[in-house]
Amino acid sequence: MMKSYNVAILGATGAVGTRLIDQLAHSTVPVKSLKLLASSRSAGKTIDFKGEPITIEEATPEAFDGVDLVLASAGGGVSKRLLPEAVKRGAVCVDNTSAFRMDPTVPLVVPEVNADQLKNHHGIIANPNCSTIQMVVALKPVLDKFGLKQIVVSTYQAASGAGQSALNEFFQQAQDYLNGKEMQSTILPTGSDKEHYPLAFNLLPQIDVFEDDGYTHEEWKMIHETKKIMLNDMDAEGLKVTATCVRVPVPISHGESVYFEVADDKATTDDIKAAIAAGEGVVLQDDPDHQVYPQPLTAEGKRETFVGRIRPDRENSGAFHLWVVSDNLLKGAAWNTVEIAERLVADDLVRVPE
Repeated sequence: MMKSYNVAILGATGAVGTRLIDQLAHSTVPVKSLKLLASSRSAGKTIDFKGEPITIEEATPEAFDGVDLVLASAGGGVSKRLLPEAVKRGAVCVDNTSAFRMDPTVPLVVPEVNADQLKNHHGIIANPNCSTIQMVVALKPVLDKFGLKQIVVSTYQAASGAGQSALNEFFQQAQDYLNGKEMQSTILPTGSDKEHYPLAFNLLPQIDVFEDDGYTHEEWKMIHETKKIMLNDMDAEGLKVTATCVRVPVPISHGESVYFEVADDKATTDDIKAAIAAGEGVVLQDDPDHQVYPQPLTAEGKRETFVGRIRPDRENSGAFHLWVVSDNLLKGAAWNTVEIAERLVADDLVRVPE
């Protein structure tokens, strides 16, 4: 008889949480029961799962009693406070926040890239940053076949990456601008910083706070998460990575312009295209003659990562460029989390090691 699991979703009412519910409903995870956990403000409301209403409960340590698998997206502070409590009660947790990503004892996993790391979990698995996920999915086939020496990425990140409130404010700003009204800004570039600027009809070259070296924390995350996922060492010197992260006036789906250098100087553009086309979770959309290339509008609502505009760098041998787009709320968050859960189930890893 197939084993089934008691599952909890922490942060069930958020933009990612609601998508976690939907992705779980369409996954291969055999769900015996489902708990939906959120703040006390949402407790008592109901959300449907496979046509059945489920009452939201307040997220407390005791709410994880009897739970086998937790899918979390409720903010880093909540995860740090509650997920260790869930593990103590025997649950395995997949966390979609930044709380545990750089912990050397916590696997940082993109299933298409490093699913083998799941066997090393101690009860918590971290879901990477959305912008990192799509880039490593696109470049994993290149790494495997030709090696990677350097990555330089510029991101074009959607408003929804900053949360539902930022997305709502972006829509209101756009409406106000078109109506000749003054745009109000209280959230972006980041809520904790001193100044706030409108995103509508604008570009914001700041995502998260600035570090002392002039990079933003989002850029820091892309650099070190990429190294941890691809080389299992956040400070690995075998791969050079740098990033510039920009918030753009797009609702959903991040775009990225990626320059990369391969170790095999005999690799051709056709070789790179063939490798990426065969990659797991990747769709090649690369036909310049017919203006076929990835776009946020067409990526929205899809689980795959879309890659196009693959071309050689004319100034540097062994270097190439590509354009990659993915739904930041699905592959960048909810689907990657549920996909990790699918792998845990398939490999019988939904258990806390002794």
